[in-house]
Amino acid sequence: MLIQKVIRNIDDEKEAPKRREWIELDWEELNKRILRKTTDQGTDVAISLDQDQPLHFGDLIYEDKERQIAVRTKLEEVIVIHPKTITEMGKAAFELGNRHTPCLISENEIIVRYDHTLGKLLEEVGVGYERSERRFKQPFKYRGHQH
Repeated sequence: MLIQKVIRNIDDEKEAPKRREWIELDWEELNKRILRKTTDQGTDVAISLDQDQPLHFGDLIYEDKERQIAVRTKLEEVIVIHPKTITEMGKAAFELGNRHTPCLISENEIIVRYDHTLGKLLEEVGVGYERSERRFKQPFKYRGHQH
């Protein structure tokens, strides 16, 4: 099956009106426009997108009367940092930036992909964290720079 466009995003739908199959992607694969994958139900899918936009969690890429095929990200091991003070936030931001570690920042947490060396570093500088598993809903944005 060849897919060339995203139909819509189903992230807000409460119930699946049809049988739904999922293509699971790593967060790096959300930025790729050409992929070959198999759904969780065994359907082979070739994706060749014309659009410049990355794929997102919940993108519906196929639909007929009986089923839908949508995109979701794989459950990945992550480090979740919960800074308690502005000092902890500054230390965490400095260490992540110094290592060029992509992260997602929300109102009360910072999420990065798991790295065993990062946990030791955070402990050394006194920043609290926990290991968890999450599905990333959008790709990380890399901002290029030079030294």
